[in-house]
Amino acid sequence: MLTEQKIKELELQAESLRETIVEMLTAAGSGHTAGPLGMADIFAAFYFYILKHDPHNPGWEERDRLILSNGHIVPVRYAAMAHAGYFPVAECLTLRKFGSRLQGHPERLRLPGLETTSGPLGSGLSQAAGYAYGARMDDKKFRVYCAMSDGEQDAGNVWEAAMFAGNNKLSNLTAIVDRNNIQINGMTEHVMPLEHLRAKYEAFNWHVIEVDGHNIREFVDATEQAKAIYERPTVIIAHTIPGKGIKEIEFDYRWHGKPPSKEEAQKFLAELRTLKGKIASEHQ
Repeated sequence: MLTEQKIKELELQAESLRETIVEMLTAAGSGHTAGPLGMADIFAAFYFYILKHDPHNPGWEERDRLILSNGHIVPVRYAAMAHAGYFPVAECLTLRKFGSRLQGHPERLRLPGLETTSGPLGSGLSQAAGYAYGARMDDKKFRVYCAMSDGEQDAGNVWEAAMFAGNNKLSNLTAIVDRNNIQINGMTEHVMPLEHLRAKYEAFNWHVIEVDGHNIREFVDATEQAKAIYERPTVIIAHTIPGKGIKEIEFDYRWHGKPPSKEEAQKFLAELRTLKGKIASEHQ
C-alpha cells in the first residue's frame, strides 16, 4: 500500500539522492548533472518501493532487472544503490576516479547490482527486450525495466527493439523514457523532433502511459498498471525537468554534461537542503 507517509519518505529520499549527485559530480570534476537530478524521484521510487531486489544479494536470481540504457545518468543510479545499501554512500565520491568501481558510465563487471554495461545510446532497449524474451522462455516471473533518454530515441536500434518487443508481446517489459526535452547540443524538438512519441510507440504495439516524472504516486501507479497489461509491453513516458530542484539550471541543456564547480555546489546544496526541509516539515 502506497500511503501518504510512504510517498513523503520517497520524496525525502529523492532529495537525498540529489544532494549525493551534486556532491559526487563536484568531487569528480566531470560528468552529467541535469539528467540525474531530473530522474531522482523515479530512481527513489525504483530502489525504495518498486523493484524486487536485495542489496545484500545483488545476484539474486528472482530480482527484477533494471537496465540503464542512458548510461550517462548513472550518478543517480549509484546514489540510489548506495543509499539502498549496495555500498557505502562515501564511495560515491570516487565517481570517475582511476580504479573506482563507479565509472562515468556503468560497467557491469566492476559493481555488483549493475545489470549491463552501457554508454552507446540506443542499445538498452534491445538488451532489455532480449532479457524479457529469455525470462519468458525460462518461465521466470521477474520483471524487466529499461530506462532511456528521450534524445536516444534518435537511434534506429531503439525502434528495432521496439518492433521486436511489440511483435513478441513482451508484457514483462516496461520501458521508461525520460522526456526532459534536452540533449547534449540543444532541445530535442530542435535537434530531431520526437513528437508524436506516444503515437510512435502505439504503432509498434506498445501500451503507453504518460506521467509527471516528479509525481511519485503517478509513476508507481503506472508501473502497477503495466503489470496488468498481458498482451503488450508498456512504455512510461515520464515528463521530467532536467536539473530538477536547482532553479538556476532547470531546463538548461548546457547542464546536460556539465558538473558544478565547488562554489556552485555549495549554492546548489543549500537550495536542495532548503527544499528537503520543506518536505520534512510537511511530513510531520
